[in-house]
Amino acid sequence: MSLRQRVTHDPDWYEPYGISLAIRANDLIFVSGQAGIDETGRTVGAGDFEVQARRAFANLATVLEQGGSSLADVVKVTIMVTDMSYLDLIVRLRVEFFTQPYPADTLLQVAGLAQSDWLIEIDAVALVR
Repeated sequence: MSLRQRVTHDPDWYEPYGISLAIRANDLIFVSGQAGIDETGRTVGAGDFEVQARRAFANLATVLEQGGSSLADVVKVTIMVTDMSYLDLIVRLRVEFFTQPYPADTLLQVAGLAQSDWLIEIDAVALVR
């Protein structure tokens, strides 16, 4: 078994962009930023932060499961948003989707994400079960 394996999903929404959904390296999985997009790469909930955020967390969970991990195994998460006014909602969602001990976290407000209609993107590092 290679020490570095690509994690994919069918369909793989990042395949057209030459991006791995995640890379599994030994006992860790490094997940690319997940946005509020469906399996075809189309943005969900145009302009609705909570809809996009929930989908981004769901996509993160899907990729982690494909790589032999889960949201409960996340040790580091980075959340990028285009508007920090959603901070209270972000905190509630982190508590809803992650378990104690909560992962280390970096939260950033950015000027823009890869697609102009994306409001949030989440990447993570997790332990493999």
